[in-house]
Amino acid sequence: MNKLVEHLDEVTVRFAGDSGDGMQLVGTQFSDTSGFAGNEVNTFPDYPSEIRAPEGTLYGVSAFQVHFGAKNIHTTGDFVDVLVAMNAASLKVNLANVREQGLIIVNTEGFDARSLKLASYANNPLEDGSLAKYNVFGIDMSKELKKAFIEVDVPSKLIQRTKNIFALGVTYWLFNRPLEPTVTWINKKFKGKEDVILANVHALQGGWNFAEKNPEFRKQYIVDRSDLPPGKYRSITGNQAVALGLVVAATKAHLPLFLGSYPITPATDILHAISGYKKYGVKHLQAEDEIAGITSAIGAAFGGSLAVTTTSGPGLSLKTEAIGLAIMTELPLIIVDVQRAGPSTGLPTKPEQSDLMQAMYGRHGEAPMPVLAAASASDCFEMTLEAARIALKYMTPVMLLTDGYIGQASEPWRIPEIDKLPEIQPNFASDAVTFKPYLRDPETLARLWAIPGMQGMEHRIGGLEKEDGSGVVSTDPLNHQKMVETRQKKVDNIANDIPDLQLAGAAEGDLLLLSWGSTYGAAKIAVEKMQALGHKISHAHLRYLNPFPKNLGDILHRFDRVVIPELNLGQLKNLIQAKYLKPVIGINKVQGKPFKSSELEEKLSVLLSLENLKNWEANKSMEDIPVDL
Repeated sequence: MNKLVEHLDEVTVRFAGDSGDGMQLVGTQFSDTSGFAGNEVNTFPDYPSEIRAPEGTLYGVSAFQVHFGAKNIHTTGDFVDVLVAMNAASLKVNLANVREQGLIIVNTEGFDARSLKLASYANNPLEDGSLAKYNVFGIDMSKELKKAFIEVDVPSKLIQRTKNIFALGVTYWLFNRPLEPTVTWINKKFKGKEDVILANVHALQGGWNFAEKNPEFRKQYIVDRSDLPPGKYRSITGNQAVALGLVVAATKAHLPLFLGSYPITPATDILHAISGYKKYGVKHLQAEDEIAGITSAIGAAFGGSLAVTTTSGPGLSLKTEAIGLAIMTELPLIIVDVQRAGPSTGLPTKPEQSDLMQAMYGRHGEAPMPVLAAASASDCFEMTLEAARIALKYMTPVMLLTDGYIGQASEPWRIPEIDKLPEIQPNFASDAVTFKPYLRDPETLARLWAIPGMQGMEHRIGGLEKEDGSGVVSTDPLNHQKMVETRQKKVDNIANDIPDLQLAGAAEGDLLLLSWGSTYGAAKIAVEKMQALGHKISHAHLRYLNPFPKNLGDILHRFDRVVIPELNLGQLKNLIQAKYLKPVIGINKVQGKPFKSSELEEKLSVLLSLENLKNWEANKSMEDIPVDL
């Protein structure tokens, strides 16, 4: 059958169904296969906050979105080009994000009377004309699977469990994706279970064959390979990148690596990933609670390891007192916070950027600590190395902020040549005669690191205030002020050891978009589109939040207006305004979803209009113009 072929620059596909329908699995396979085919990829797993939410309900829908293309794929995609909906609820929840004339592939058996009622449909949307502006392909997947398996001896119960793989096969045909990577994965995943392997491989091929032979599927879409720099690539999530960064950092510092953590969504994958690197001498402890996780890491730091603890918002709260202990003892420690929507349990599977104030100030006493933030899934690797470098050089705990979006999302990562990465030099004491536990490097103010077993360097450290130099317990008021100020100055001095903030666009002008963390991709795309339309707008992205880059203040004051998009109610905005006395316009979203670049484009267009410029000029001394999503 002759079919049309159309070339596309980029596509967004979303797989959606019940939380038990395997949408995360097929989405991951589609993503990995697209990377294998040479495309840039960005993904977003979107699953319920409840464990096994009731089947067929709107709040039980699980989805996985894949944005892939030939170039410049920095977000998960604003609107869905192809939606695969396994039931009525998954259609209703996701329909608003499907672009007009987009493709909707539905499993028609998921639209029976019960499913329609659970999804709050009065009428069947497949029959009432409400989907007229979309291209809808209805497939009774159970029926088609029976046809595909008519000559294959596989139990019917097992066949029914392969509907997601059948749907994956359909999408593979639609975008001319190769089947081989998934077939290889199936054989590896289900090794020794020949009936399961047969069922899944046959279902995958069955989905491809169905689309190939079905006259309703008139067109196949081709997305050309990306023109990526030469090198070896792999698909990586932010959590995987953190784990690899920790292993590499320990290797470059010639230290053993210890991770002490308690499982918590969405940070648990770091613990899982680390457990697979035992052959590199990695030690990990799945502790009984958050406090045990961080205090075991502090003990490991005292013993000379590159020590790490990982968590998410509620766990970070529980670690607060122990973080203060690490600051007081001035031990190197990496704290990774994969932020999620709160407060309390909140939306544990959804992303947010609301832990910034907690990272900066969420401890009693004056307890300064460096804070870094990764910009993307692959950037998590580089920023983990940077967190280790700073922790070891300055003898301080360091917090690295990611979030549920970049922690669980994936993108292509160019695997670095480990030998070419810079060494990381720990700050070990070497002279027992002159050793004092709080004797400091005159440049960095870092104290020397003496671990148990170093002869002549026995010393006490703990939570009580220490005397400058000697480290003995001290309640002297002037000594306490000196130690507090010294610890603050040590963190402040790190500004001399981090890169200047870089600008994309004019060095001065009307409007600067300042982003941080996972807002990077949407901000970058939005600004590039606005610049292409001739608007005078610049972009800068912060990865160092405490201390800020030395040139940040100068950059801010070169622009009339500064706009900060955040997945919170304006935490960085408040920090910037307080420190630099510069009015800031906030674009704030607290929905458990990342920004779309189109959302930022819309708000920036409003701000760049002449009318709003006049409003700004008239209200410079007042609260910033509301720009709420």
